[in-house]
Amino acid sequence: KSGSGAFMAAEDQAVRLAESLVGVADGAGTNASAVLTDMNQPLASAAGNAVEVLNAVQFLTGEKWEPRLLEVTLTLATEMIIVSGVETENKKARAKAESALESGSAAEVFAKMVSALGGPADFVDRATDYLPRAPVIVEVLSEAPGYISSIDTREVGLAVVSLGGGRERAEDAVDHSVGLTDVVELGTSIEAGDALAVVHAATAEDAEKAASEIRAAITLGDTTPIREDVIKARIGR
Repeated sequence: KSGSGAFMAAEDQAVRLAESLVGVADGAGTNASAVLTDMNQPLASAAGNAVEVLNAVQFLTGEKWEPRLLEVTLTLATEMIIVSGVETENKKARAKAESALESGSAAEVFAKMVSALGGPADFVDRATDYLPRAPVIVEVLSEAPGYISSIDTREVGLAVVSLGGGRERAEDAVDHSVGLTDVVELGTSIEAGDALAVVHAATAEDAEKAASEIRAAITLGDTTPIREDVIKARIGR
């Protein structure tokens, strides 16, 4: 990944890291490839623990296919099919990945995995019954009109941490119910009072603080920004 939400924010550094990882794997006799992806905005509309799991279930069941998440998921699945030797042609590998998703078999395998790990067998069908919900859920409203011209993805992630959805220290407890949903995409046209995201918090004070952090992480402009392709490059044989 490269961009504001990536460990290697600069694209050239991300490329060097990817080349190094692929080179180490190849040197150890393991087929490998890397895909360089854009993280100048959140990959999906949810950020947190339970909210991301629910987003994943909605994705697997076809309830919500967000374009960026769909493209990255299918691209990575295609690469796995190719490096594993199941298929050698990108087109055929992509078709297998699409078929697994569209037929529901990917969701079935996920459900089996949850059950095998000790979770409920009907988790996919009743995810909202099992996942914890935050007691305070509020919209983050824009204070001005404009186009979403940039998103500091790292700051969005830190807002989730400040809600309790991540650790600042190793000994910190994690609140799995908190996070963000319905985060706007780059290029979205909004009016004053429109929602930029929805905060899921433990307290009203936490929600207010996170809302301020989200507003600070999102920049509005007068024109539609140039949107980066989510898939930037493939690195490998």
